[in-house]
Amino acid sequence: MSLLDKFERYPLTFGKTAIEHLPRLTEAVGAGVEFYAKREDCNSGLAFGGNKLRKLEYIVPDAIASGADTLVSIGGVQSNHTRMVAATAAKIGMKAVVIQEKWVPHYDAVYDRVGNIMLTRLMGADSRLVEEGFDIGIRKSWEDAIQSVKNAGGKPYAIPAGASVHKFGGLGYVGFAEEVAEQEAELGFKFDYIVVCVVTGSTQGGMIVGFAAQDRADRVIGIDASGTVEQTRAQLREIVDNTADLVGLGRKIREDEIHINPDYAYPAYGVPSEETNDAIRLAAKTEAMITDPVYEGKSMQGMIDLAKKGFFPKGSRVLYAHLGGAPALNGYSYYYKDG
Repeated sequence: MSLLDKFERYPLTFGKTAIEHLPRLTEAVGAGVEFYAKREDCNSGLAFGGNKLRKLEYIVPDAIASGADTLVSIGGVQSNHTRMVAATAAKIGMKAVVIQEKWVPHYDAVYDRVGNIMLTRLMGADSRLVEEGFDIGIRKSWEDAIQSVKNAGGKPYAIPAGASVHKFGGLGYVGFAEEVAEQEAELGFKFDYIVVCVVTGSTQGGMIVGFAAQDRADRVIGIDASGTVEQTRAQLREIVDNTADLVGLGRKIREDEIHINPDYAYPAYGVPSEETNDAIRLAAKTEAMITDPVYEGKSMQGMIDLAKKGFFPKGSRVLYAHLGGAPALNGYSYYYKDG
């Protein structure tokens, strides 16, 4: 029986995502730890997919039931989330208004014309650039966009950044945890750790609740990429509590079950360090697995560094949650022009 049986889901993904062994990355890191990846980046045919779709599957039924005609959301200029909101709106026949704030101090000449934002516009979303800095909280620009849809006679449905503080935002990744358990039964072993990037919180938050039902939430290692870890922790705690209540987990999640490592977010949200870039190159050259400088590069860097430091005991099997985000690479072409 699933914790999600009572919730309606609108299918936007292909189904279970593949778990891939990463033998060449394992060998290159050489820490006596076996790496695997769960390929959330390959989860759908909608505009390159990614983790946000798993969340949106549980939000769309509510949007349709509300009678809305326009999905309204927010993210940075190269937001994966707003790309997925635009894709979902196109797929279900709604309009989309997305606010793209200047969350990243990055000045590549084509940053606001390629990658995620180009795809967002290609799918017909009304993409509005706003000169506001990074914040995972509720933003005035988003509230203004919701009001603008009403003023134009439309019916908006509000989806917060990353779909995270939405009441159903954590459900998709409760499902991820249940899916991992099913795949482990097929594989004949259990993963010792799950590594995931965290910024707005509902991906890790849903995982924590789902894995708590299996008594191993403390094995979910969140790698912060926000650079505002206290705010992220507070929001994650709220998401975890609300999601646990919603699915009827039957107990409170303990503090020691919420693990966020703040060591790899530097120098800022959306800006890769040289170590992040090294991790991106290593994953690409060993496994042809493409990670990005905003999210996955930082969680890849974290996983590699923690393995080398002996955080994972020798012989551990570590599952890397690949959440997507590769289109953002196009906005960072100067870093990778020589590979």
